[in-house]
Amino acid sequence: MTATTLIGKAIPRIDSPQKVRGQTRYTADLNPPGTLAARLTTATQAHARITRIDTSAARAVPGVVDVVTGADLLPEGPEPSERARAMLARDTVIYYGQPVAVVVAESEAAAEEAAALVQVDYEPLPVAIDPRAAMQPDAPAIRPKALEGEWAEAQMHATVQGGEEIDVARLSDNVTSAVRFRRGDIARGFAAADTIVERTFRTPVVHQGYLEPHATLAVPDPLGNLTIYTATQGQFYVRTVTADTLGLEQNQVTIVPMEVGGGFGGKTVLLEPLVGALALRTGRPVKLVLSRMEEFLLATPAPGAIIDIKLGARRDGTITAIQAQAIFDSGVYPGAPTNVALLMLGGYYRCANLDLTGYEVLTNKPGVGAYRAPGAPQATFAIEQAVDEAARALGWDPLEFRLRNASVPGDPQPNDVPWPEIGLTQVLEALREHWQRRAPGPNEGYGIAIGGWPGGVEPCAANVRLNTDGSLTVSLGSVDITGTNTTMAMIAAETFGVPVERVKIATGNTDNAPYAGMSGGSKITYTVGLAVRAAAEDARQQVFRIAAAELEAAPEDLELVDGRVQVRGVPDRGLALSEIARLSMTFGGKYEPVYGNGKSAVTARAPGFSGQIAHVRVDPATGAVELLRIIAAQDVGRALNPALVEGQIVGGVAQGIGWALHEGLVYDDHGQPLNPSLLDYSLPSAAQVPPIETILVEVPAPAGPFGAKGVGEPPVIPTAAAIANAIADATGARVTELPISAERVRAALANKE
Repeated sequence: MTATTLIGKAIPRIDSPQKVRGQTRYTADLNPPGTLAARLTTATQAHARITRIDTSAARAVPGVVDVVTGADLLPEGPEPSERARAMLARDTVIYYGQPVAVVVAESEAAAEEAAALVQVDYEPLPVAIDPRAAMQPDAPAIRPKALEGEWAEAQMHATVQGGEEIDVARLSDNVTSAVRFRRGDIARGFAAADTIVERTFRTPVVHQGYLEPHATLAVPDPLGNLTIYTATQGQFYVRTVTADTLGLEQNQVTIVPMEVGGGFGGKTVLLEPLVGALALRTGRPVKLVLSRMEEFLLATPAPGAIIDIKLGARRDGTITAIQAQAIFDSGVYPGAPTNVALLMLGGYYRCANLDLTGYEVLTNKPGVGAYRAPGAPQATFAIEQAVDEAARALGWDPLEFRLRNASVPGDPQPNDVPWPEIGLTQVLEALREHWQRRAPGPNEGYGIAIGGWPGGVEPCAANVRLNTDGSLTVSLGSVDITGTNTTMAMIAAETFGVPVERVKIATGNTDNAPYAGMSGGSKITYTVGLAVRAAAEDARQQVFRIAAAELEAAPEDLELVDGRVQVRGVPDRGLALSEIARLSMTFGGKYEPVYGNGKSAVTARAPGFSGQIAHVRVDPATGAVELLRIIAAQDVGRALNPALVEGQIVGGVAQGIGWALHEGLVYDDHGQPLNPSLLDYSLPSAAQVPPIETILVEVPAPAGPFGAKGVGEPPVIPTAAAIANAIADATGARVTELPISAERVRAALANKE
């Protein structure tokens, strides 16, 4: 192949026209004939025994077809310990907003009216809300340990394993798992330190903030099969969970992945088993779309965390010891990203002495899920403030201190696995000029922070077909939530040798699509892109073999120019791609159809790092923080489409601003959420997102397609820490809890005084 002609160009997303025109169809837009509407009745207690459910008033509402309770779907046996399989509470509710019953009716209005009439009587039980308190032996138990299962979504988000498992049998039943990473002599490391920073950092439960609520439509057939249309980031995982939960064979369940109106890790599997069960029960299509309040009550937000950290460093700038305990609030189901958080806590910087412990703890809150770089924003908020404080205490410039200690390829991570090719130092160097030019005005400050993501891997496949008009169709099983289909079209076009306009991406369903993992963990471009490149190359070779036979030339003597395969140096001897396709797709043809197959099972990870500078102004009287500017440098491997890459960075930073200054679900002592609506849950508005300057750093990933790596996760990670460090620079006071409200800034200022 000659030098690339498409890779590195800013090409508009191929799905932009239909989205701009409002032509994109979402799950909520689908209404097959006979579709029934479903509405939930949710728990008004955070922890209670269900003593009675009276559905008589609900059944009397005109248009109601059925009212279903947990006993109808699971008459006996233990209640499941995974959110997706726990369709309706049966004996006990364990979080406020848990689905207790569901009404199925001829209209949305009838279903909503009837759902409000379902009467549920409760016997309240003790509630565990604070994760540290929930670890105590006398804490009320959410569920006995014996019933815990594996949380598969963590695997799909590339949670890195390793570490020393801690026996939690003697701990509270709410502690479902614990892990520890150790290296060196932690006591000796602190003894050698000239300064020690010791603080506790807290981050809240955070909703992903997507525009489209969860929506699922299930359509049964007379043979007991299901076709489910749903907004999901991972169709094959949904099929597995749904089939297993309903006792069906996987080939009885077809998942059709619909356009996802925002996911960020939160759209995996949630409603599909329940809606599928309702469709089988009624024999009719059933659709359930969550309300905005239900999203806050019962979806799968990011976990809260409490991180105790102690860091020691010498005057020469060496970090001598890092000790940390991370407690992750997993809600009522296991699934917190404890491992990856510890690896980030102890992996960004070289340190000979580590002692990192992580606990996953159940509380009476909704079970958590993934949210863009699961575990990394929480861990980074802690380690990057500790590093910043140590640097300033020793008189070091914060950027130079980070460069002095930054991990480089070959340095051991906390699990002793060497870092592969990473661009952390290059990212810091890219920020140097901006950092050195900072000029704070009155009450202004600058903060810097870095954050990284280990990168995801998962086997996958792709197919490329040559059509009789000379165009290509690329068949994929991955769900496009960030413009990845545009990137796949570019990879196929570049590899095969046709204009990108001649490439169509077809996302199939679970019956006909080649396998791909969940669109999360920053792995689709890195893994599926390899499969697409291999499939396009396979198709190209098939084309050249047919042309070689027809033109009586060796394949290596041929070239593809302007949609035509010709003999090099003899342009008159050639065949159009359309002719070659027709030769292989015609009655009596002697050539096999051109159908390229590509597979990928790369195991080498491609970590990505982001470095950010935040510029803030703080009102010393009120504590109000005004965010003035953010500069974000990121190692992107190679920017296959710079416009899409920059869009991912800007979007990630905007969500990081949400973590830093706005977001967090608040619960009272009884487990009732106090801000489960957009009136009360603060998301950053356009006016609250300042100018964001992006710097693309390209450190090619050896295994990535054209050197690319995943870019979606890193930009959200360091933002909150950079803003917190800027506030400390402006005020001399350090805020250790998110979101950073004016009240918390005032409290930090008062404590400083």
